[in-house]
Amino acid sequence: MKMLYSSDLTDSQWQVIESVFSGQRKSKTDLRAVCNALLYVVKTGCQWRMLPRQYPRWQVVYYYFQMWQSKGFIEAFQQRLTCQGRQSQGKAAHPSAAIVDAQSVKSTLVSSKQYTGYDGGKKIKGIKRTLLVDTSGHLLLCEVQPASMADRKAGTLITEQLKVRWPSVKKLFADGGYSLVGKAAEPLQFLNGYALEVVTVKDLARFKVLPKRWVVERNFAWLETDRRHAKSFERLPHNAKAFIEISFIKLMLNRINN
Repeated sequence: MKMLYSSDLTDSQWQVIESVFSGQRKSKTDLRAVCNALLYVVKTGCQWRMLPRQYPRWQVVYYYFQMWQSKGFIEAFQQRLTCQGRQSQGKAAHPSAAIVDAQSVKSTLVSSKQYTGYDGGKKIKGIKRTLLVDTSGHLLLCEVQPASMADRKAGTLITEQLKVRWPSVKKLFADGGYSLVGKAAEPLQFLNGYALEVVTVKDLARFKVLPKRWVVERNFAWLETDRRHAKSFERLPHNAKAFIEISFIKLMLNRINN
C-alpha cells in the first residue's frame, strides 16, 4: 500500500498491527486505511470531518476508534508493544520501577465543562494528563483528569490501575507534587502502598539532569510533536487517553524501522 502522508504506516509497521487482527472476522473496510486515518488525526490535529478523502469516510474511522477504545483494544496493544520494547532492550517484559508525572493542558471551546478544572499552580484551565512510564520511557499507563485535581490524588488513582496491569512495579519516582503535605523535603515516602522517591526542591536548585525524572519529561515532549495534544480538543477524557496511547503506539512502531 502506497503511503499518502508521512504519518501513514509502513509495510513493516502494518505487519505488526495486522497480526492482531488475524483470526477475527474479515472486515469489508480497509483496516490499514483506518489506522492511517487515526494517525493522521493525531499528527495533524484536524477535525474528524476534515479527514482527507483518500481515507475512509470520517464516520467509519470514528466508529472504529470508538469501538477499539471501548473494548480496550488500543490500550492492550500499546501495553503489548511496551513489553516487546523492553524485551528488545534485554530487559524483563514487566518493569519493577516506574516514574509518574502530570501535565496541565489548556481547554478549548469543544472541551466539556464537566471534565475541565483550573490548575492554580500552573494558571491553566483545562485537563491534566498523568503518565506512568518505565525507566526507559515506555508508557505503562495514562489517565486524563480535570486540571484542578491535585497531583497526589491523580497519582493515587492511576496507581490503583498499576496494581492490576503492572503488578511487578514496586517503586515510583516523582516530583514534590506527589509528596505528603509538609513532607516534600523527605526523599523517601509512600504513595498508595508504593515506595516513592521524591526529588526535592533543594535538588532542583542544583540545575542538573535529575536521575529518572527527566525520562517522563521527555515523554511529554514526544506527545507535543503530535498536534492533537497541543490543547484539550476532546469532550470526553477516555478519548483523550486513547489518543495518548495511539501516539505512543506510533512511537514504538517507528523504532521498528530503526
